[in-house]
Amino acid sequence: MSRRLTDRSGQGVNPLDLLARLGAGAIRLVGSLGHASMFFSELVRHTPAAIRRFDLSVVQIYAIGNLSLVIIITSGAAVGGVLALQAYYALDRYGAAESVGLLVALSLLRELGPVLTALLYAGRAGTSLTAEIGLMKAGEQLAAMEMMAVDPRSRVLAPRFIAGIVSMPLLSAIFSAVGVGGAYVIAVKLIGIDSAAFWSQMQDGVDVFKDVGNGMVKTVMFGIAATYVALYMGYESEATPEGVAQATTRTVVVSSVAVLILDFLLTSLMFSTKP
Repeated sequence: MSRRLTDRSGQGVNPLDLLARLGAGAIRLVGSLGHASMFFSELVRHTPAAIRRFDLSVVQIYAIGNLSLVIIITSGAAVGGVLALQAYYALDRYGAAESVGLLVALSLLRELGPVLTALLYAGRAGTSLTAEIGLMKAGEQLAAMEMMAVDPRSRVLAPRFIAGIVSMPLLSAIFSAVGVGGAYVIAVKLIGIDSAAFWSQMQDGVDVFKDVGNGMVKTVMFGIAATYVALYMGYESEATPEGVAQATTRTVVVSSVAVLILDFLLTSLMFSTKP
């Protein structure tokens, strides 16, 4: 006789049924990953054609990047000011208050600028892309393109993919620059730190290739990941209002998790120290 387990309702559960469910779930997971990988390869394959028609991407760069400037600038100024305050309270104990500018710049360029920009991008532009693609699918616009022998991946998805990759580094650079400006206002104008010390320590401690360059690499990777997730969720959403809403929610969750995991991996590779 096979041993039977009981679930929360007290009913018997066959261990073989549990194993079958686990196997079915694993098969579905592998199938979903394979489908997502094929979608990404198709998106990359159509990217060169979209680059040749860059005017389509310019329109999307405006929609994705320019319309996100308000939240990027506002958040950057607030984050820079908070960093300056926290850094001053920590460094003043050790007589190193003049290093506030250096600490803020390194924090923004290496970590907070790329990561927070990517999270804001996922919440604002990513959801917009998913909803737009999902509504086009629900309205059968994508199916109409296929009927006219127009590949939606080349005409609709690839320009938006390129726009996301281009917009993310620019938005991150603006976020970091505004953050440094906000830190300057708080540290120099409000607290009273010497302006020359603020800028000189920052210039001496920030390395262009190691800090700025690695931060830009992060933003490009985040742009690829967040834009791909948004397009995939929209393209594979159910053609119903409920399906589009659920896809939009998944875009924020999956993009945020992907950005944080990528950030950990990239930071480990870029800034790891040898024992």
